[in-house]
Amino acid sequence: MHYYEAIQIGQERAKRSQYRLFEYTGFAFLLKTVKRTADGFRPVGEEDLVKMEQVGDLYIICICDYDGYIKAQSKPMEYEKAKGIYEKMVKDGLKEYAGYSKEG
Repeated sequence: MHYYEAIQIGQERAKRSQYRLFEYTGFAFLLKTVKRTADGFRPVGEEDLVKMEQVGDLYIICICDYDGYIKAQSKPMEYEKAKGIYEKMVKDGLKEYAGYSKEG
């Protein structure tokens, strides 16, 4: 896939993830839209998996694809707030990112 084509598809997918995260956190950064592979470029995956990561003393909520490419992330927040948002997202049906990859 050509870079331009991958970026167009990836931006659309990442923006959907960004808006989805925005509904939970009130703000979301758009991050990765394309990934480079041995075969060239690919857009980020369509799946929305949620994970919570520690950044210093604070935590962020991320939406990523199966390969762990983060498509959108929240602003840093206190643990209890992040945990509550994370748990609500999982309760609402988002699957948790478990560090696995579709590609093995």
